[in-house]
Amino acid sequence: MTTTHSLEIEHLTLGYGDRTVIGDLDLSVAPGKITSIVGANACGKSTLLRSMSRLLKPQQGHVLLDGRDVHRLPARALARVLGLLPQSPIAPEGITVSDLVGRGRHPHQGMFARWSHDDDVAVADALDLTQTAALADRAVDELSGGQRQRVWIAMALAQHTDLLLLDEPTTFLDVSHQVEVLDLLTDLNRRRGTTIVMVLHDLNFAARYSDHLIALADGHIHASGSPGEVLTEECVRTVFGLDNRIIVDPTSGKPLMLPLGRHHVESSTQPVRS
Repeated sequence: MTTTHSLEIEHLTLGYGDRTVIGDLDLSVAPGKITSIVGANACGKSTLLRSMSRLLKPQQGHVLLDGRDVHRLPARALARVLGLLPQSPIAPEGITVSDLVGRGRHPHQGMFARWSHDDDVAVADALDLTQTAALADRAVDELSGGQRQRVWIAMALAQHTDLLLLDEPTTFLDVSHQVEVLDLLTDLNRRRGTTIVMVLHDLNFAARYSDHLIALADGHIHASGSPGEVLTEECVRTVFGLDNRIIVDPTSGKPLMLPLGRHHVESSTQPVRS
């Protein structure tokens, strides 16, 4: 089932002190789709995600959830709809997997509410979907990087939100664990219809796993659309200052970016489908 919640940004300006990071940005997140934000370091990707989750107040403009400014929504009400997995989260020392995942149920509990059967079901479902049920009694700090990231995603799933924001969910993971995490997010999107917005550094993974790409440059949207529309040679040169060639990914038909250094020899290319 696809989410019906809308997330929109209107004339958003973000910054720290006198330094502007994002300037007068407009954006509408596609409901029920996977959107990846890409761009060079320090272009404002993580800053934008923080504002979308209400962690950073805009200097100007609005982030609207179902037409309402997120900064005017009660925190618990917002957390029932929108979840955030920040970059490199740190678990309390010694906490078990099941206890950490259970913290995702906090938005659904009142001040005097007790743990309920619904909470048990939500945690069990999250552990099953992320294939971490066998780890439930282990301490989080004993796990591998890939296992820990799946556990953090399980906590976000237990929160039962229709929108999930992730800041570089594959950072510090080897390539097999990166694929594991991105496959998991795709499963979540397809099974639950969860709207996913994530910041990714790997352009080819972003193209392969996303329905929609947003390329940021100098605090503005340089390109937005399908992977075939956004991941072009011109876009990569402009956004990253990198010479490149785009070919067809033989497994997905999506664009595949080949970086070209000074010592690389150009070869033939094929057109890319959008």
